[in-house]
Amino acid sequence: MDDLKNKLRQFRFMNDEMTQQQLAKEVGVSRQTIIAIEKGKFNPSVRLALNIAKVFKTNVEEIFYLEVEK
Repeated sequence: MDDLKNKLRQFRFMNDEMTQQQLAKEVGVSRQTIIAIEKGKFNPSVRLALNIAKVFKTNVEEIFYLEVEK
């Protein structure tokens, strides 16, 4: 099965070094949720992924992607 990866940390830093707490507040989740997503320990719901992409004014696919197992 393919692993869901993300560039969330990279996007936060490209956007005025947004903190995990700031992003969490923007999308209505806890900072712990953002930490877990960044570490790959939690896969966001479609709604949450869309809201995160909206904050960064980009497509979901720019932040979240599947890493294909070989």
